[in-house]
Amino acid sequence: MEASKKSEHSGHRQRLRRRFIENGLDGFEAHQALELYLFYAVPRRDTNPLAHRLLERYQTISGVCDAPIDELQRDFGLSESAAAMLKLLPEMSRLYNESKLSNDNLIDPETVGELMTRRFIGRTSEAVALLLGNAKGKILYLDIVSKGSISSSDFPIRSIVDLAIRHNARTAYIAHNHPSGSLLPSRADLDATKQISSTLKSIGVHLIDHFIVADNEYVSLHEHDLI
Repeated sequence: MEASKKSEHSGHRQRLRRRFIENGLDGFEAHQALELYLFYAVPRRDTNPLAHRLLERYQTISGVCDAPIDELQRDFGLSESAAAMLKLLPEMSRLYNESKLSNDNLIDPETVGELMTRRFIGRTSEAVALLLGNAKGKILYLDIVSKGSISSSDFPIRSIVDLAIRHNARTAYIAHNHPSGSLLPSRADLDATKQISSTLKSIGVHLIDHFIVADNEYVSLHEHDLI
């Protein structure tokens, strides 16, 4: 009986894996996609009930991946390695999206907001991203320059200025995320934007926009005449 169950379980895994190889995740329900991913984190356990339990608690796959690693271990019996694989998923997704940056590295005003937003995939605490460009619109620098707490992040004005000088930049964009999910800029956000803009202007750098990011969406302060 035990051998029969193992064979059935193995056959189910093979069928689900083959379905993905042939069609990607099209047609998969959330629990099936999570179950498939967990095959590689939990090789000797039926991951279907586990996927259902995780989604019952956290509602979405993003919620599962954003759950505290110690909670995943304590409440769901995951090993540190298995929990780490779940935490790795959004981080790899972010790196994947960042790597799609065009080879010519030119700033596209129409898509720069999306480009900046990719920097925040999988992040559960506030961070600040900086993009610097030269006079011809080529990207000179694009990275996270500050990480804060779950509810606040100080804007590293000195670091931003130092980087702009070091890269001989002429244009700049900044972005920061709101893990709370709100796209509305706070008074502190607006005050920081004015201060950064004024400081960069003093060294010949134009701050073009500041993006507020939440839930993979963003709002442009420039488009709302707030910069």
